[in-house]
Amino acid sequence: MSDLALTVVRLAFLALLWSFVVFTVIALSRDLRQPAQTARTGAVVVPGPNRRSRRLPRAGRRQPSKLVVTEGELAGTVVPLGTTAITIGRAPDSTLVIEDDYASSRHARICLVDTDWVVEDLGSTNGTWIERTRITEPAVLHVGSNLRVGRTTIQARR
Repeated sequence: MSDLALTVVRLAFLALLWSFVVFTVIALSRDLRQPAQTARTGAVVVPGPNRRSRRLPRAGRRQPSKLVVTEGELAGTVVPLGTTAITIGRAPDSTLVIEDDYASSRHARICLVDTDWVVEDLGSTNGTWIERTRITEPAVLHVGSNLRVGRTTIQARR
């Protein structure tokens, strides 16, 4: 192999190694920081109604009263929904502590806004999912909806 080819291979390997380091640092920084709005105020902003989903009148809507872990290490665990916010993640101070490599330390929060339970992703690396949709902004949690955090699936029940 010529000296030029060997130098090009070395530089390509070095560039690949540095890109791996940069992507790892970006992923770790996303996992460690919380959204600025959440950290400062703790407030949740609920978006307007989604055009694809039909909203029922308030009287006809059923609200969840508990969360049931249906899949994952904590399957069968029931978390009642009261008036306080519920945090989900690997951190020991979370309401629902999930020992899952795919969950962030502070992964998601569920809180009561007016009369709706709202799920908010707290800047997790792998995302928070309702059914098969990744949530990027606070979303209303309905009865029967499956919430996925890492490998854990949580269902909202009445």
